[in-house]
Amino acid sequence: MNRFLDRHLPPGRERPSTLHEAMRYSTLAGGKRIRPTLCIAAAEAVGGSVDEVMHSAGALEILHTYTLIHDDLPCMDDDDLRRGMPTCHVKFGEDNAVLAGDALLTLAFEWIAETPAPSPYLPTQLVLELAQAAGNRGVIAGQVEDLAGEGSLLEKDDLQFIHIHKTAMLIRGAVRIGCIEAGGKPAELDALTRYGADIGLAFQIADDVLNATSDETTLGKPVGSDDLRGKNTYVRIHGIPKANEMANALVENAIKELDALSGDPDPLVEIARFIIARDT
Repeated sequence: MNRFLDRHLPPGRERPSTLHEAMRYSTLAGGKRIRPTLCIAAAEAVGGSVDEVMHSAGALEILHTYTLIHDDLPCMDDDDLRRGMPTCHVKFGEDNAVLAGDALLTLAFEWIAETPAPSPYLPTQLVLELAQAAGNRGVIAGQVEDLAGEGSLLEKDDLQFIHIHKTAMLIRGAVRIGCIEAGGKPAELDALTRYGADIGLAFQIADDVLNATSDETTLGKPVGSDDLRGKNTYVRIHGIPKANEMANALVENAIKELDALSGDPDPLVEIARFIIARDT
């Protein structure tokens, strides 16, 4: 995936060079590549191959990178560190960070539009999946509610809405996109949809726990910041032991869904377990 991204992102020397350098800086700074990996693993689990989903997997990663750039902005979470490096707005200025995020979002749809979905799905299904996961009923909805809830104690259902939309929707979208592009059967798509929703929520719960228990050197970004900003997290509302218990239960439920797949589910099992065992 890193080679694909390096090869397909605009070269830093191409005008406007500051924009392209900022896009490359944030995308190639590292990260777990969970979303593209899930896309590829889902495709393989229904009989597809890596090559046929690479553009979609890359689109998921650069769209995720756009969300991180904007999430770190002073008007959002105002974070200065991401993946152990200065955030995009610290490195290139707030104006260029906004534009770099916008450009990555737009490029994500350019990449995913290059491959039509196979029958029985609509040719535009991949674009539709990405738009629904990322838009006003997806990631952006979660971010709006997250910001609005800072400083107040939300009900459990409201917290779940935030976590599902801010994080789980794009993770669910990643496995759906991989399945669809590989021609997975509707029953397989349904199973992977449930799998993605469960591990997506587990991922955000694990993030909440890490923010409360890790250190900045290990995590590569500020820790304890959720509490300082009065953010609503599973740790704040449920406590660390209960949050861990809930994440584990979600992962076990997700793994059970993989019995419906025609291909090898082992990579998806490993990813699900990694999501709650990781330290970054």
